[in-house]
Amino acid sequence: MSNQKSTSGGFSFMTALVAISICLGIGILIYVFILGDASHFDAEGHPKQGDYLGMMYSGGVIVPLLMAIFMVVVTFSIERFITISKAKGKGRSDEFLRTIKSLLASNQHEEAIAACDKQQGSLANVVRAGVEKLQTVQNDSSLNSEDKIDAVKKELEEATSLELPMLSKNLSIITTCATIATLWGLIGTVLGMIRSFAAMSAAGSPDTAALATGISEALINTAIGILGSVVGIISYNYFSSRVDSITHSMDEAGYSLLHTLKTSK
Repeated sequence: MSNQKSTSGGFSFMTALVAISICLGIGILIYVFILGDASHFDAEGHPKQGDYLGMMYSGGVIVPLLMAIFMVVVTFSIERFITISKAKGKGRSDEFLRTIKSLLASNQHEEAIAACDKQQGSLANVVRAGVEKLQTVQNDSSLNSEDKIDAVKKELEEATSLELPMLSKNLSIITTCATIATLWGLIGTVLGMIRSFAAMSAAGSPDTAALATGISEALINTAIGILGSVVGIISYNYFSSRVDSITHSMDEAGYSLLHTLKTSK
């Protein structure tokens, strides 16, 4: 196999763990020092009318966790955007593939390798590995046609296997946060409503204004959770589609290489 290396980039496991911890710490700090600032509350300690920051604080300890989840989604979305953009390489993938096909059709292998070095990215890495293997097997008279095809196909598969994990790396974190954000928000809402009804029960007489206030504070958790979930789902689907596009380009490039080998004399 050629000296193929995967495109570097993305958070490692430890870096991802540190990033999640930092997001949690920031969420707690925002909750305590910004949302919990005395300016958001009246003399009795209730959130001022129309002060949503104070209402968010009243949502309880679930709020900093929801804020941390939202920040994790944003952080890893930015990380995936940078990494996948780097993996895509320079220029348009379709134009790069047309160039490679044209060069391979005229057996200009060195020029194809130079085009890969210029384009860079995951697609270029896979194509470069395939072209180098194609050069090797074409000059090896000890191999028959089927052996040459199998050798190039194996090289393409190995090169692709180095690139794909990097492309899909950390997407599981985004989809996990998107899944649990709404659930955490609902937990916060249920706990808030339990507190509201318990307070009304202790008071001995129904207070519709207090009940409405308690429910509105509880629903803040659901709103934050849904926001984090929506952002997470959109990010995951967007990056998944980009990974699929790059994977399709790799498959198309591999087909062109194998076709060139099959049709070569």
